[in-house]
Amino acid sequence: MRLADFLEREMETVLTEWDRFAVSAAPPGPRMDAKALRDHAPHILRAIVLDLRTAQSAGQQDRKAKGRAPVLANAPHTAAQTHALLRAQSGFNIVQMAGEYRALRASVLWLWGEEALPQSDTAWADALEDMTRFNEAIDQALVESVDFFNREVERARDLFLGVLGHDLRDPLATIRTTANLLGKLRADPVVSQAAARLMRSGARMQEMLDDLLDYNRSTLGVGLSIAVEDTDLGKLCAAQIDDFRSDHTDRVIELETHGNLQGLWDSGRMQQLLSNLLANAIAHGAPDSPVGVRLEGTPSEVILTVHNRGPAIAPAELPYLFDPLQRGARSEGSATTNTHLGLGLFIAREVARAHGGEIEVSSDERETLFSVHLPRAS
Repeated sequence: MRLADFLEREMETVLTEWDRFAVSAAPPGPRMDAKALRDHAPHILRAIVLDLRTAQSAGQQDRKAKGRAPVLANAPHTAAQTHALLRAQSGFNIVQMAGEYRALRASVLWLWGEEALPQSDTAWADALEDMTRFNEAIDQALVESVDFFNREVERARDLFLGVLGHDLRDPLATIRTTANLLGKLRADPVVSQAAARLMRSGARMQEMLDDLLDYNRSTLGVGLSIAVEDTDLGKLCAAQIDDFRSDHTDRVIELETHGNLQGLWDSGRMQQLLSNLLANAIAHGAPDSPVGVRLEGTPSEVILTVHNRGPAIAPAELPYLFDPLQRGARSEGSATTNTHLGLGLFIAREVARAHGGEIEVSSDERETLFSVHLPRAS
């Protein structure tokens, strides 16, 4: 018996095996009913039956083997994609979902083998073709499910980060306001010092929340919002560096400027970009060496560079340096290890791109250098 005929005849038997495994793999919590556990399994099997009965060329077989089979134009989602969406929303993890396909593959081939062992060379050839086609169809469904499952998890993560960042703003604002009020009460030195620490920590938390919300906007495709105005980048950077010097009295930060530094930029975003680059240079640079900032105006753009001495970044790490949510351990021997969310360099790159510019990085035994090219009119 050909596999497609067997699947149509024994559909309910196969689905019962699917249900049994889904029950064993279901996450802890309220028990799912039979309909929820089975969800789109019948549609997946019917799609496999249709595939087994459809002629395919060698090229189509090769694309399917690589998980690149075409999706029907009139179907917004395949059954496998919908199955992944429902499993993600029900709390399954990706290993449990992939296990369902493994169990489905094993149960179908076992039941079919018990039912119809080939009796001739022709039957053996047909059986081999059916098994090959069936495995290709299962692999294609698995690729679709895994891809859609990952997208749903990423969407849920981005939504969570956005809600978290937004909801933390109000309590943080209350803490900062209270700390500021305590600092103005002219209380004893202990209270004043504690209030100052609270204000500094609150400001840092606000920066982290702003980075988190900017990351969220970027990953959702909204992009960073900018409001450009006539800005003197030299004065802006000098003021930002003065703030850093007061917060890092043990570090030397040098500023060098050349040429016309006037242009149309979002001054708040420019402060954010420089702040993130300076924070990175101070965190990873040699403590006994200065951090250098240089601004050079050309007819069409201003080039901002931030450099520090210290251990070189491994060449293999450079392509991933701007990836968000990376803990980014640096090369062996680095003075510090980045233990925060790792959004600073990602946000810096997004700010540069929002202004029509770009950021580059190079690193060797002498220094690590970040270069930002900013067109005068973004």
